[in-house]
Amino acid sequence: MKRFLTLLIMMCLVSYMKPAQACTNFLITPGASADGSSMISYAADSHVLYGELYYYPAADHPEGAVREIFDWDSGRYLGSIPEVAHTYNVVGNMNEWQLAIGETTYGGLPNLENPDGLIDYGSLIYITLQRSKTAREAIKTMAELVSTYGYMSSGESFSIADPNEVWIMELIGKGQEKGAVWVALRIPDGYVSAHANQARITTFPLATKKNKNSITSKNIDKLLKNPNIDCIYSEDVISFAKKNNLYAGPDGLFSFSDVYAPVDFSGARACEIRVWAMFNQVVDGMDQYWDYATGRNINRAKPYISGEPQTPENFPTNRMPLWVKPNEKVSVLDMMAFMRDHLEGTELDMTQDIGGGPFHCPYRPRPMGWEVDGVEYVHERATATQQTGFSFVAQCRPNTIAEIGGIIWFGVDDAASTVYCPMYTCMTEIPLCFREGNGDIMEYSETAAFWVFNQVTNWAYTKYDYIHPEIAERQAAYETAWADGLAEVDAKAAELYQEDPNKAIEYLTAFSSKEAERLTADWREFYKYLFVKYMDGNIKTAQPTPENYKYYAPKVEQPKFSDDFYRAIIQQTGDKLKVY
Repeated sequence: MKRFLTLLIMMCLVSYMKPAQACTNFLITPGASADGSSMISYAADSHVLYGELYYYPAADHPEGAVREIFDWDSGRYLGSIPEVAHTYNVVGNMNEWQLAIGETTYGGLPNLENPDGLIDYGSLIYITLQRSKTAREAIKTMAELVSTYGYMSSGESFSIADPNEVWIMELIGKGQEKGAVWVALRIPDGYVSAHANQARITTFPLATKKNKNSITSKNIDKLLKNPNIDCIYSEDVISFAKKNNLYAGPDGLFSFSDVYAPVDFSGARACEIRVWAMFNQVVDGMDQYWDYATGRNINRAKPYISGEPQTPENFPTNRMPLWVKPNEKVSVLDMMAFMRDHLEGTELDMTQDIGGGPFHCPYRPRPMGWEVDGVEYVHERATATQQTGFSFVAQCRPNTIAEIGGIIWFGVDDAASTVYCPMYTCMTEIPLCFREGNGDIMEYSETAAFWVFNQVTNWAYTKYDYIHPEIAERQAAYETAWADGLAEVDAKAAELYQEDPNKAIEYLTAFSSKEAERLTADWREFYKYLFVKYMDGNIKTAQPTPENYKYYAPKVEQPKFSDDFYRAIIQQTGDKLKVY
């Protein structure tokens, strides 16, 4: 427990240098989605990350051009690499070819970071999106970038999707050696996966003469030529671990996660619990993993000892599967709902203990780990959290014109109260409300969606039981209308595309901008309405003015605390407040 408390405090401190330290990704294959799309979701969670939609326009580059590399977390200049002749249009974490990439940081063994590496995980994502058309090309590009220029971040899990398939790739540096070790697995079609700050790839099928569906990085070009390949890994992923005394066991039983990022109480309770929460909504039988996901029982035949080489006996035997087959097809609205989970309906439901206050707010102040009278405790780390900078659901749609079909449903601030707005990834201009440079984490801007949404959500935290339902109702109205109405937008864009592709792009750019600005303007007025209605602890409702009245006061209610909260007050104050 002491290690868990220390780790959580460290995570809070490190967040100043690693804005996306705590994130959540859900991955949906085409065969598991309601409309045949591939989908991935991502929440960039940090108390110092600003919510804005990054943009890299397509461009041609002269011979000899270089790409400067800045660490995405800190902004520190790392160096430069040669630029390619042409780079693709990138909106957020998705490009014009409907390639989408998300990530979660799992850290892993700390001695495997290399501060001298040139490529950080953020740059790895955005450079790859500019240079790759498919998920397979992305894996190849990422592997070659870290091998050629070195990797400087800690361990990362990546979600990589295109309209046809979805992959999970886990990667970690090699300490003083240049490069990284990694494994990438294609998620079987019809299945869903997830990761949330804990490495999840355990054993994987090794490349052999009999197994033609797995290859090593030595044969990486085969990944693009053979559609049957569903596993690729760095050639030295096992030999590096053995050489550095990290693993002692048969190659066939090697587990990437259990060697490079062993799961502990915090890895389960603060990370795997979010995977469990999503799986629990789509399949039966997840109760069997509850003790594991809560960190109460990580079942090992032999205890894990840090610094000693791991063997299969050290690996937990009760870990959750890497992917599951959902009972029903998953829609884009389902994905948005997954991102809004607070462990509702479980014993860890954050609205049900005294920490939620009198109006059951599902958020807690940091740090997550705390100590009272020598005993250590934790607050839960659910999927939705107050410190989210931005989140999205990327929808890669195979039944559209490839160049104009990609949508990144983008939202800022807390996923539970944001509205996911459809941004077409062929767009050539970002709406002002989401644009980089329109405010920042220390500069308020009235035209920035991040600040507008933060006003509404932070106000909601004061009286959550009453205000959040109003947010959810309006949220659902927007998202449902868009989900139902985009077919008409797609049809109009397809008609324009046949006439002139540029006209279709102009139309979708204008549509995306108009809808984002309309949403932001509406939310600004929504805040004014909520502030007036709920100020001073009251709930005011306007009443019609009777005839012969100059004015008429609104109806005023003063909501009581919940009985549980009143009991907590009594327990703490005794008879001090008792009426005699």
